[in-house]
Amino acid sequence: MGKVMSVVSRKLNRFNVENRAHRILEREKPVAAPKYEANLRDMERTMELDPNFLEKLNKKDSALNERLKNVYVTSEDRFIDYGLQRSQTSAEKQLPLARNTPEDFEFGYMEPQRITVGRCTLRQALKFITDHQSEPEKFTPAKIAEDYKMKPELVDNILKYFRSYNIYIPDQRSNDSILTQAKRNLLTDKPKDES
Repeated sequence: MGKVMSVVSRKLNRFNVENRAHRILEREKPVAAPKYEANLRDMERTMELDPNFLEKLNKKDSALNERLKNVYVTSEDRFIDYGLQRSQTSAEKQLPLARNTPEDFEFGYMEPQRITVGRCTLRQALKFITDHQSEPEKFTPAKIAEDYKMKPELVDNILKYFRSYNIYIPDQRSNDSILTQAKRNLLTDKPKDES
């Protein structure tokens, strides 16, 4: 029902709109918009100070009108046609001066210059994790927390859940012995019992 009412009211508002607009424009002076109470109070105060205020307000000031006619605005801006810039061929475009790629950061991102208390960078975390793994008696979680000004619970969790990679290189002789045992087992079809 709401849509029907809005369509009907719109049709009524637009009915004979052109003739109504011409009638309003043909009037000698348009009707002023209603004023706010604060504006009316201001006008009363100015009328007390200057009794000819209403006459000045309704009268056209010819001196002001002549001064306004002498005002000209000139613009110093230049028109930039962006369409021309887009239509340039690739040969006309300037190539970049530096053609080398920027160096990558060590850990993939730029490390901050200033570190907030209670936080650490990835470099610092890797350092104290490897220190703890190599010498756990010397680099205890309490000492690490004290050195890096971090909460001991946070350092405990970091050391518990994160480890640095260890390289494991198997002994070549033991690897050969495992392969020879596997070959023997396949040939005899008897899997060797693991003890």
